[in-house]
Amino acid sequence: MQGDSTANLIFGIAKVLSHLSGLMTLEPGDIVATGTPDGVGGARQPRVWLGAGDELVVSSPTLGRLTTKLVR
Repeated sequence: MQGDSTANLIFGIAKVLSHLSGLMTLEPGDIVATGTPDGVGGARQPRVWLGAGDELVVSSPTLGRLTTKLVR
């Protein structure tokens, strides 16, 4: 339901990391959460939530692809 790229962030990755590194020490493996693109289920009318069988896919040209299927 959502699909976007870090290329569309308001502030680019370099700017975000530069700002954060001025506030804290970033270590290898740290995760930086930048928010969510348009289409989030809680903002839709009617609201849409993940259900059994839905898949979440996160991909990176450098790191590869992670697919998780909801089983509850």
